[in-house]
Amino acid sequence: MTAIDSTRLKMMFDTIAATIEADKDRLCQLDGVIGDADHGIAMALGFNAARDAVAGLDLAASEPTALLNTAAKSFLNAVGASSGPLYATAFMRAAAAVKGKATLAEEDVIAMFTAMAQGIKDRGKAVPGEKTMVDAWQPAAEAAGAAHDAGKSLAESLAAALAAAERGAEATKEMIAAKGRSSRLGERSLGHIDPGAASAVTVIGAIRSSLG
Repeated sequence: MTAIDSTRLKMMFDTIAATIEADKDRLCQLDGVIGDADHGIAMALGFNAARDAVAGLDLAASEPTALLNTAAKSFLNAVGASSGPLYATAFMRAAAAVKGKATLAEEDVIAMFTAMAQGIKDRGKAVPGEKTMVDAWQPAAEAAGAAHDAGKSLAESLAAALAAAERGAEATKEMIAAKGRSSRLGERSLGHIDPGAASAVTVIGAIRSSLG
C-alpha cells in the first residue's frame, strides 16, 4: 500500500465529518431514547471543527502528529462535554503513537487506531459491558490488531475492526447502562443501542473507507 501522509489523514477527517453529518439525525434519535437527544449534534460539531482546523494546516509541512493534535484541540473546543474529551484524548493518543513519522506504514495506522481506542477507554474510565462507545471501540481495536498480526492487509484489518465494532454496538442492546446519563434509567436502558457505540461504528467505518 501507499504510505499514509498528512494529506490522507486530512481526507480521513473530511470523510468522518461527512459521514457523521449524514448520520446525525439517527444518532440523535438513538440518544433521545436514553439521553438528551443531542449526541449526533455534538459529534457533528466536533468532527466538523476537526475537519476545518485540519484544512487550515500547511499539509506539506505538517507531520501526522501535528495534524492529529490539531484535530484533538479543535474537537475539544467545539464539544466541551461528554464525547469531546473522549475523542480529543483519542486523537492525542493517536498523535503520540506516530510521533516523529512523516508518513505512516500499515503497522503505524494500526498503532494509531489502537491508541485511539485505548485513549477513549482511559479517559472515560469505562470497560466493555457498561453500554458505552468502549463496547464498539475495544473489540474493533482488538480485531484490527489480530488481523494485522495474522498478516492481513490494512484494508482487511480495518474491515475486521468495523465488523467487530458493529457486533459490539449491537450487543449494547442487551446491556444496562452503567456510565453516563443513560445509567440513570437502569433497566429501562435495555433494548436500545448505545448512541456512543453507534457513532463509533460510523467513525470506524469512515476510517476504513478513507485509509483502507
